[in-house]
Parts: sequence; C-alpha cells; structure tokens
Amino acid sequence: MDKLALWRRYKQYLCECPSVGMKLDISRMDFDEGFFGRLEPRMTEAYRAMADLEAGQIANPDEQRMVGHYWLRAPGLAPNDEIVNLIDKTNQDIREFVSAVHGKRIVPPNAARFTDVVVVGIGGSALGPQLVADALGTKRDKMQVHFVDNTDPDGIDRVVAQLGARLKSTMVVVISKSGGTKETRNGMLELEAAFAKKGLSFPAQAVAVTGDGSKLDQHAQQHNWLKRFPMWDWVGGRTSIMSAVGLVPAMLQGIDTAAFLDGAQDMDQHTRKTDTKKNPAALLAMMWHYATNGRGEKDMVVLPYKDRLLLLSRYLQQLVMESLGKEHDLSGNTVHQGIAVYGNKGSTDQHAYVQQLRDGVNNFFATFIVVLQDRTPAAAKTAPEVDPGVTSGDYLSGFWQGTREALYEKERGSVTITVDKLDARTLGALIALYERAVSFYASLVNVNAYHQPGVEAGKLAAEAVLKLQSQVVAYLQSNPKPATPEQIADAMGIAHQVETVHHVLEHLAANKRGVKRSRGKFSSAVKNHPTVHRKAS
Repeated sequence: MDKLALWRRYKQYLCECPSVGMKLDISRMDFDEGFFGRLEPRMTEAYRAMADLEAGQIANPDEQRMVGHYWLRAPGLAPNDEIVNLIDKTNQDIREFVSAVHGKRIVPPNAARFTDVVVVGIGGSALGPQLVADALGTKRDKMQVHFVDNTDPDGIDRVVAQLGARLKSTMVVVISKSGGTKETRNGMLELEAAFAKKGLSFPAQAVAVTGDGSKLDQHAQQHNWLKRFPMWDWVGGRTSIMSAVGLVPAMLQGIDTAAFLDGAQDMDQHTRKTDTKKNPAALLAMMWHYATNGRGEKDMVVLPYKDRLLLLSRYLQQLVMESLGKEHDLSGNTVHQGIAVYGNKGSTDQHAYVQQLRDGVNNFFATFIVVLQDRTPAAAKTAPEVDPGVTSGDYLSGFWQGTREALYEKERGSVTITVDKLDARTLGALIALYERAVSFYASLVNVNAYHQPGVEAGKLAAEAVLKLQSQVVAYLQSNPKPATPEQIADAMGIAHQVETVHHVLEHLAANKRGVKRSRGKFSSAVKNHPTVHRKAS
C-alpha cells in the first residue's frame, strides 16, 4: 500500500480519546473492509456481557462471585450501597493513614519517621504496584518503595541488604487476599526474622492488605500489627491495582492516586461506547482477534517507547495470559485459548529481538506505545541537542516510526497507542483500557476471563513436592547408610517419584540442609537416626 493510501487508512480508523490524551491507530493491521461487519454481532454480545458484569451479575460461576474492579474508580456504579460504602470507607481510611504517616503522627518505634516501604506480594499483588512505582516514581517521593515478590532467599536478602540501617524506618506492607499464598507468607516470615535479628518490632511496622478473616488477617490481629486494609472477593488479583493493593503503596510513595483513579474512570467512559469504531478497548480486542484468528495463533509483542513503561509488558503478561489462557470455553468445549505476551522497551528492542520480528518467523503482532512528551516542560527548556536541531527524544520518535515501518514492509502487523504524556492520570487510563480489552476479547472467544484453575494446579503440585521432601528427610535420618536416589525411592515404595526424590536431595545437599552427597549417593548429615521407619504412602 502506498504512503498516501496508508495516510487515508490512518485517518479512517484512528480512534481518539482527547479527554485522556490518547489515540489508538490500527491502520497497520491489514483487515479488510468487511471485517468489522462480520465481527459486530459478537461485539454486540460482548457489550451486553460487559453491561451485565458492571451491574453485578455473577461473572465467575464456578466461584459464585461478582467481578467489580470497575467500581473501584467509580463506586457509585456498584450494585448496592454496601459495596459503595466499603469502597468509600476504605479509600478514606487509606488517605487518613497515609496522611498520618507522612505527617509523622504515625512513626516507627526506633526512628523519627518512616522512610521506606517494602511491599510483600506476588502476581497481581506485586506487579501492579511495581508498575506504578517505577512508572511514576521521582526523587521527590515521600517514601522509597521496594518489593519482595518471590520466595527466592537471595532476592529477599538483597532487599534487606539494600535497606541496611533503614530497616528501623521501613514499613512492610504484606498483600495476600487469602493470606495463604506461600510465597507471600515466606517473604513475611523472612522479614519478621530480619527485624528480630536487628532487635526491631515487626508488628509495629507491619501493614496487612488481605481478606476479612483470612490467615493473614488473623495473624495481623493476633500480633497487633500497625494497620489492616481489606481485599474483597469481587476484585481479582490481576485487576486489584486500584484497590488497597495498589493504593496503599502508591499513596505512601506519594503518587497522585486521585488522578490515577480519575484517568481510569475517564477511560471507562470511552470503553463503554457501543459504537465500536469509537471504543478503543473494543478495537484492541478486535485487532487481537484478527491477528490471532481468535485462537492465539500469534504472540502479542508490547513495545513501549518510554523507559518508565518497561514493566508494562510484565503487567500485561499476567493480565492477558492469566485471563485468557484457558483449556475450556464457557460451553465446556476444549479450546486451549490464550495469547502469549512479551516485550521490552524501545529503542532497546531494536538492538535485541526486532531482527527476528522483521526477518524471522511471522508469529506475532506488535503494540507500540508512544509518549509524545519527552521530558517535563521545565526540563525540555534546557534539553541538549545531540545533532543540530535534533534531541535524543527526536531519535526515540524516529526509531519507533522506523521500526513500525520496517515491520509493515515485511507484512508484520502492529497497533500504536499514543499518549500526550506519562503521568498518573495517563497510567490509570492505560490500565483501564487493557482491562476492558481483555474482557471484550474473552467474550469474543467465549472464555471466562476471571478464574485461573491452572494456577491452583501448580500450587497443589508444589505442596506435594514439599510433603515428599519431609518424607525423604525422615527416611535418611532413619537409614544412615548412603544411597542413590533410585535406592532411596525404591526403599520408600515410591519408585515412580525417583526424579522428584533426586531433585529434592540435590537441593537439600547444595544448601547443607541436613543432607550430604558423596559420589552420587546421599545420606543424612544429622547425627540422630531413629530406629523406626514407616514407608511413605
């Protein structure tokens, strides 16, 4: 297609949302003129399903719960006064608590004020807060934010080491809806131990964000933690960024959360439109459907041309893949749906994997995210030129345009989201846009976007490994003679689990956890060998 034809196509399909300073360009996706007409009946059904969702209809039948993250930025839309009051009361409670922290009316026992925040969570309880903290953080932040988002001991040790003496002025925010998520529990216990080692009171500096009556809620009450905030069963982890999950750390950091919520609410207005060509979330969902044939046949590559949006691809990875990656559709058919998401940032990606995107296997579609404002207006006044009349920001703009053109020349499709600037309001709008697009696409392919049975399967398998580990340790303590994994598994009556036994023994031996290894055989390093041994069942 020649340049003038592309310009006409750009103007024909451009979707503008001026109230949030955002534009969506789908012109570089080569759908034909009849595409919208063919998909419109299904899109109409998606609008109806979305209206039912926002009205409070049970949207997750296997768990019998509503899905209400849209109410978090517009409480008045909630289906009953109880939920309206819960949201309003919680937000007011967060504001009052944070105001007291910043105003030094709430202080740690051994410091004049709180200087740092450690967020302990995983998945949706960490990815959203991390994105907001990194995208909007500045040197003027009221508190520095850190994250423990895994059960990796070295990762936890690094955070504690970075804090150093500031541990005494650090607030720990533990986030877990159920309170039973092992990674989060482990991070909490590790930090409790770090505080105890320094002679500090963990409860006096700990805040819980959790479900009412959860294990974490009970633990926080029992030990008299500093504060507790609620999570509700109608807000899923990957869409919880605008609940206490995201608002507590963001407010403590000093982020303008009012603008963040306002941007999301404004985008919700645009994405409720039933005129598909004026609804950016509907257009995104339809482009995903076009690119992947509604079967996930191509990956979604997210290319934000802004360093502050580096974590956006990780955030969208969970939002899209956990929502859409389903074995069965709503009718019970086996469909194996989903869209794989990955990304880096521009122009770094041009020196990494764009070579394959342009010349390799055509198994993706790209999403360019462009921020027009390079620097704040004040900083722009003194911005240096790197070439005559050219700034580094001009190069960044040229690189995304050049990359898009290079991909299109090789029939690689892309969409482009352009925003005027990156601030709290814009980030809220971006997140709201993708939340709605995911829901629309789920409707188009007839899957439930709001449950994740595959995640639970992995947790159960991990628990089985840890149970086996205890049995192996007990066996070794009862049988001091060195043996191979095969001999140990045979003697325990679990020959079919020999590989798991092997990995458990390797891990324990490497960490000197009561097991020693010599010449391919393992034995107990504990000098206490009871005479009674029962076979594992």
